Amino acid sequence: MQYQTITKKNIRIMVDRFYSSVLKDDLIADFFIEKLGDEMISDEWQHHLNLLTDFWASMTTADNSYNGTPIKPHLDMQGLNRESFQRWLELFSQTIDKLYEEETANIFKTRGEMIAKNFIKQLKL
Repeated sequence: MQYQTITKKNIRIMVDRFYSSVLKDDLIADFFIEKLGDEMISDEWQHHLNLLTDFWASMTTADNSYNGTPIKPHLDMQGLNRESFQRWLELFSQTIDKLYEEETANIFKTRGEMIAKNFIKQLKL
């Protein structure tokens, strides 16, 4: 079953599934493992997953629980490049397509592409 609407509950499911796929990816897993470790059950990962759930809720719903600056943690990451962000978008889209109906999925995809472009611009990649 695919979701028609966006809720914080299904955003958390999406975030968990997305980052599970990220940790298995040869191209981008190391960025996350270096910062958070390789076990999503750790306190560091759980904090990150909660933060990202709030972030995506603020990007796709009227939820305003996210309070942060998403670019800041990426500024000191060595090795980030356009290919990294392209792979992030591919994995993100695959996850979204599995969980949401097309119209709803497109909301996430549009915002994900906007975020990736903004990061690339701000990081001067």
